[in-house]
Amino acid sequence: MSVRLERDGALTVLTLDAPPLNLFDQAMFDGLARAVGELEKDAPRGLLVRAEGRAVSGGVDVHVFDDLPTADAARLWTALLDLIHRIERLPCPTVFAAHALTLTAAFEVSLACDLLLAAESARFGLVERVVGLTPAMGGTQRLAERAGPARARELVMTGALYDAATLERWNVVNRVLADDGFDEATRAFARDLAEGPTKAHAATKAIVRGYLEGGVARADELVPEIAGGLFATEDLQQAVKTFLEQGPGHATFAGR
Repeated sequence: MSVRLERDGALTVLTLDAPPLNLFDQAMFDGLARAVGELEKDAPRGLLVRAEGRAVSGGVDVHVFDDLPTADAARLWTALLDLIHRIERLPCPTVFAAHALTLTAAFEVSLACDLLLAAESARFGLVERVVGLTPAMGGTQRLAERAGPARARELVMTGALYDAATLERWNVVNRVLADDGFDEATRAFARDLAEGPTKAHAATKAIVRGYLEGGVARADELVPEIAGGLFATEDLQQAVKTFLEQGPGHATFAGR
């Protein structure tokens, strides 16, 4: 299958595996949609998105665009943007691990995740200009959200490839890790988040989303209810008790 899910304790790993380039053809889009559907039905405590092979993805298979009528194109992008929104709404930390070349649709999926980790040799690009298109899975606006509108225009209009260090400076990539041991390091990073206070992580996501949609004032409006609700969770109650009895750093979390 083009996309597979595996459960690893608290962490779920979604892997793109359609060699040699993990191109986003209809099978890949369908596989990703099915996987997200499974995650919605049985939400994990943390999600790592990764890929097998020499590239994360060479981008969209251009055959998808061949003789595509305007109305069908509009429906396609509507469906794919809905998929991006569904990834963003997952109530757990989502981490994208880019070990190598990451183009177009894969890059846009990475921007829908909470955190983006990149290997030193990874390169990124929204190269739709080569076929006369602009990114249509939300990449442009999510780049603007992270790096600002001028950087988003540059990256999309030039269609150039950017290294991980540059995109870390631009606040697109969260962390750049060594190529050697990258897969193990990203799994460990994501597992640490997955084993943390899941309800609190979901609250953090909701508050940040409130900020993005309505600024600091909107986020402030959400905090009392969202943060207050955490006091009813088993994780907070047990962590407070453990802190008082043993000090910091001894609590474990069950995601409840």
